[in-house]
Amino acid sequence: MNIDGIIAISGKPGLFKVVTQAANRIIIEDVETNKRKPAFSSSKVISLADITIFGHEEDLSLGEVFQKIFDKEGGKESKSHKTDPAELRDYFETVWEDYNDHEVKDHDIKKVFQWYNMLAKHNMLSNDETGEEE
Repeated sequence: MNIDGIIAISGKPGLFKVVTQAANRIIIEDVETNKRKPAFSSSKVISLADITIFGHEEDLSLGEVFQKIFDKEGGKESKSHKTDPAELRDYFETVWEDYNDHEVKDHDIKKVFQWYNMLAKHNMLSNDETGEEE
């Protein structure tokens, strides 16, 4: 699953699409509101494509984890991130049995479902491995 160009910014709720880049800032678009604004080089920005979830045998990229949830849910939204942490963990295990339950914390699983549902709600997830270009 291609999640290139989708970022999270420390201290700002939600997810953002990178619209364009300049020398000391990037122009981002809020996934929820579609409002554009600058994010400066002083912001702590992380690309969702750079996130890896620990497994016992093999680690998976966040895109691969999203693909597993997408396949299980048929492309629809999944469990809410506000679900009881123990229930979310049990559900996550049905999605990916080999995740490292000692390294992957409850707040990590919560973020996975929060981000997946946000992207699914706005039709930004695709089963197509090539992804979409704007």
